[in-house]
Amino acid sequence: MWLRGKLYRQLAGVVTSIAVSLPAPASGSSRRVALSTLGCKVNTFETEFIAQKLAGDDWSRVGPRERADLYIINTCTVTAEADRQARQLVRRAIRQNRDARVVVTGCYAEINPEACASIPGVDLVVGNSRKLDIPDLVDALYQDALPPVMLRDIDREISLPDGLLQGYEGRTRAFVQIQQGCDQGCTFCVIHTARGPNRSFPAEMIRRQCERLVMNGYSELVLCGVDAGSYGADLDDPGCSLTALLRTLVRLEGDYRIRLSSIDPAHITDELIELLGAGERLCPQLHLSLQSGNTLILKRMKRRATREMIDERVSRLRMAVPDLVLSADILVGFPTESDRQFGDTLTAIEELEIAWPHVFAYSPRPGTPAARIPRQVPKAVRKERARRARETGKRVWRRVALDQIGRRHRVLVESPGRTGIPGPESAGACRALGRAGNYYPVEFDADHSAPATWADVRITGVSGERLIGERLVYCGEKFL
Repeated sequence: MWLRGKLYRQLAGVVTSIAVSLPAPASGSSRRVALSTLGCKVNTFETEFIAQKLAGDDWSRVGPRERADLYIINTCTVTAEADRQARQLVRRAIRQNRDARVVVTGCYAEINPEACASIPGVDLVVGNSRKLDIPDLVDALYQDALPPVMLRDIDREISLPDGLLQGYEGRTRAFVQIQQGCDQGCTFCVIHTARGPNRSFPAEMIRRQCERLVMNGYSELVLCGVDAGSYGADLDDPGCSLTALLRTLVRLEGDYRIRLSSIDPAHITDELIELLGAGERLCPQLHLSLQSGNTLILKRMKRRATREMIDERVSRLRMAVPDLVLSADILVGFPTESDRQFGDTLTAIEELEIAWPHVFAYSPRPGTPAARIPRQVPKAVRKERARRARETGKRVWRRVALDQIGRRHRVLVESPGRTGIPGPESAGACRALGRAGNYYPVEFDADHSAPATWADVRITGVSGERLIGERLVYCGEKFL
């Protein structure tokens, strides 16, 4: 009977005379790897980079629910729910093939490697500092030549891409990581511990990555990072900033647009507002790391911005970019948050017109300052506040959506024209789905719309969770 390395370790106190390694699958199409990703766009970028390196070593990628020889789970730990989902994915992978090797990496693996390694069936736990090295560790993994947990000092060492990512499987938009880590240390958050300090990627490397993705047919580039607005702050060059980087990227050749994935309101400078207002390839949409609408709660969270600063920055943004659509991270039920302070957050969603509030109920993270605050908000109250915040967001979403009727948008097609997309406006018609620059999903009539192509669409209505439009045809000097 074959005994895998992990089973041997679990039984080492009872069985000491048998230690047989499971041989690695032969190279070629028989070697199958399944990758699962939880959490942020940075995780997605890193997963794709791992997959690309494995493909170069003759591993064939299959879906996370398919039988594979190697499972890699890239985890998140932003909330207790993210931890639970990570454990669920790991156990599902183990059930699918108990002879497979299972690797757990990402932020949950970095923060709580013992919990990951203790799951029966996990072969290897790799911290964020060695995440991108996983393809180079596979052979040693199959020889049982690795310790069960591999971590390095995340404050001193980090694995960075050693090449360019060619693309994303099944996606029309491409994520481009521009920095790693965070220097902020919010009182509720463990991500700065899981990711280490701010590290900006070289501007030339980012430029070349964007050029390669545009060359490979990607028409939308989403710039992402753990704290993207801090780009350049760790470098000696005073001229290196997020705005300076964007000025370089908008001048690349090709037909593409750029979207910022997330930014702290404190990083929205006058220079960035001016560049967004110029409309050069930059999408009229921002995702704000907002968290709360109350200044005292923001201070207790150790956030960089006050409510007054947020209001002023958003007001300046809307003057420069009248069509701007906002989304935001919202954290409700932070310790000491009163009903009135929570009400300020609801007001902020309404007044700032946050069309997509990504709402999280506060989850105490062990070791964080917020977890030690005596006045914790009861779990049931946190859950109810999250529900109310989401309901407020739905109202704002629809109000902003209805305001789009009659407007023309350049839509990036995500799925081709087909008959029978569910919806009252589309029964029996050939419809395509795409996304406008302001991030709203758009369904429109299209007989021939291939993914990753552009369509000019006039919005005619709203149905469910998307806009409805009609494709415009350019004739002479105007659209018909």
